[in-house]
Amino acid sequence: MIEKLIAWSIKRRELVALRAIFVLVAGVFLLRTMPVDAIPDLSDTQVIVYTDYPGQAPQVVEDQVTYPLLTTFLAVPKVKVVRGQSMFSSSFV
Repeated sequence: MIEKLIAWSIKRRELVALRAIFVLVAGVFLLRTMPVDAIPDLSDTQVIVYTDYPGQAPQVVEDQVTYPLLTTFLAVPKVKVVRGQSMFSSSFV
């Protein structure tokens, strides 16, 4: 069966080449015109929690806001990394 197909292809080289060119051109055309529905986002989900505590020093914000949020977020299942930063009157976790 395969031998017959190979023999047929050798006898009709021009037809095989023409079909190969047609398939290549059709593939390029379809690749350029095919709509992309969605590209998967493989990055991890990130959440930034901003907390405002007006008029407080960074140490007070750290003790009363940032640290309790950090310990709570670390208890959430499947959490990989939790970072926190305290500044004058605000906290980022």
